[in-house]
Amino acid sequence: MSTDLQTRAINTLRFLSADGVQKANSGHPGLPMGTAAMAYTIWTRHLRHNPRNPKWAGRDRFILSGGHGSMLLYSLLHLTGYDLPLDELKSFRQWGSLTPGHPEYGLTPGVETTTGPLGQGFANGVGMAIAASHLAATFNQRGHEIIDPYIYAIVTDGDLMEGVTAEAASLAGHLSLGRLIYLYDDNHISIDGSTDLAFTEDRAARFRSYGWQVLRVEDGNDVEVMDKVILEAKSEPRPTLIMCRTIIGYGAPNRQGTSKAHGEPLGDEELNAAKDNLGWPREPRFFIPDDVLAFYRKAVDRGRELEYEWKMRFDAYKRLHPGLGVELQRRLNGELPNDWESALPTFPADAKGIATRAASGKTINALAPKLPELIGGSADLAPSNNTKIDGSPAFQKDSYQGRNFHFGVREHVMGSIVNGMAVFGGVIPYGATFLVFADYMRPTIRLAALSHYPSIFIFTHDSVGLGEDGPTHQPIEQLTSLRIIPNLVVIRPADANETAQAWKVAIERRNGPTVLALTRQNVPTLDTAVQVEKGAYVLKDFGTPEMILMASGSEVGLVLGAAQKLADEGRGVRVVSFPSWELFEKQDEAYRESVLPKNIQKRLAVEAGAGIGWERYARSVISIERYGASAPAKVIFEKLGFTVENVVARAKEL
Repeated sequence: MSTDLQTRAINTLRFLSADGVQKANSGHPGLPMGTAAMAYTIWTRHLRHNPRNPKWAGRDRFILSGGHGSMLLYSLLHLTGYDLPLDELKSFRQWGSLTPGHPEYGLTPGVETTTGPLGQGFANGVGMAIAASHLAATFNQRGHEIIDPYIYAIVTDGDLMEGVTAEAASLAGHLSLGRLIYLYDDNHISIDGSTDLAFTEDRAARFRSYGWQVLRVEDGNDVEVMDKVILEAKSEPRPTLIMCRTIIGYGAPNRQGTSKAHGEPLGDEELNAAKDNLGWPREPRFFIPDDVLAFYRKAVDRGRELEYEWKMRFDAYKRLHPGLGVELQRRLNGELPNDWESALPTFPADAKGIATRAASGKTINALAPKLPELIGGSADLAPSNNTKIDGSPAFQKDSYQGRNFHFGVREHVMGSIVNGMAVFGGVIPYGATFLVFADYMRPTIRLAALSHYPSIFIFTHDSVGLGEDGPTHQPIEQLTSLRIIPNLVVIRPADANETAQAWKVAIERRNGPTVLALTRQNVPTLDTAVQVEKGAYVLKDFGTPEMILMASGSEVGLVLGAAQKLADEGRGVRVVSFPSWELFEKQDEAYRESVLPKNIQKRLAVEAGAGIGWERYARSVISIERYGASAPAKVIFEKLGFTVENVVARAKEL
């Protein structure tokens, strides 16, 4: 193409973005104006995608990790032919638009992952590369590389400052994830001013030490050099960071290269001056030259051809490897195997019982042969979390087919990677740690819920019942704080059978993440049919109930014991197992009334954690409103009032 057309195509990205920010009177023009040439090079010379089928399984992925520059991505999507009309760009950051302030997965066609909280896109890309590497190792055959995507991203100074990026880069280098190609917008500017204020390390040396290839582009507007460097990155078995020296707000004569270009509209005067400076018409706003649009829209025909060619290769693969082909197609479609639920274990009633973390481990291994897409691991706690899949190797750079993940002591990035794996597809990923360390993962859990990622988070050691490790490791407020996250389902099973059914809920749930909160200590295996999918259910009625005792997790056995004592004294008691508030609230009013009748107002909830929230269901709560202590679990429970005697006494006060 002509140099003139290329220049105008790049400037179209700059000024669609700047015009969108100006019209909204809100947003970030600096990143799009500075990285337009980088984005142009990726999208027009390297990215394999089909605008008319954004979910095509054979596509590459593009992540705008600096999600504040979202108008750049929206401009790319509109220009290349995705279902994102120009009017949506004109409605940037407005109520009901498909162009929110930061890209949201599932809202805007072509957005591969939700970004904005810095570092998350970088880390999600590592998860995508892991999922791709696992599927490739499992299904690709010589001469038939069906799974072969590259994961491209534009990452920023802010991304590289975030701790989650350090975790992600370290693990990606260790695993030699060569399909990662990240272009670093090295503009030396952050909101406060020059990056010299707080960020003076040798970034290139840092990433080389992680095991990445580091390449440089001295001029972030030089398309030909960037093109050549990306080609070089594609032949490298290590992940690649391409450091592109850019100018934030490029073209704006009074703001480029300064923090003023970062997070506010240029203003009409400066915007017009930028257009004059780069030879762009001041009016109309959102101007797209016809030949530029025609050039970008070639992506539609090219994408159709790329998908067709991939489907032909896939068809040939399926003819040569029919068993693998059927299985890969099922997994790419997100379909579960027929009758997979039959693999769920059942556990006989047992007064001694087992810890729900152990029951979870048994459930994972019962399901693993039937659900080969089930993969995951722990943040250096696999023996404690019971997450290992027996008979499978670890996922390492020489064994990408492995299903067991060693995330290291990296809870935050574990959550981000699980999210990236989940959104890539073809796998059902889980990550595990202690419940108290959910605090290290909160941004990733929140983003999973906001974005409807079907991630599974396993949190063991769910109460002061973990004992001697003491208050630093004993969760108090964590259950409540997780329950208030919209679209997150938290399940705290009472016994082994509830644990198995909790896994069923988590696997079937495709529109959001699920948390399983599991015990370290043994809990009795109850003699009852469980109904975890209902959120709460009547475990047992002792006579005609005049009061209701309800609990989750390890406290269910406790309230059963208390109910028996009350019944022996002639009291009518209903015991309700309450593994999930969110699932219970999804039930219709008739069911909820059948479990918690309005005419029974004497209600006591028991849970070894903060009690806030239980007031919607109970008149009184036995909870923990302090930090725990270092002592044997039995002693802690007794000292904090989690005894049959105390439950009975409190019930009598209702």
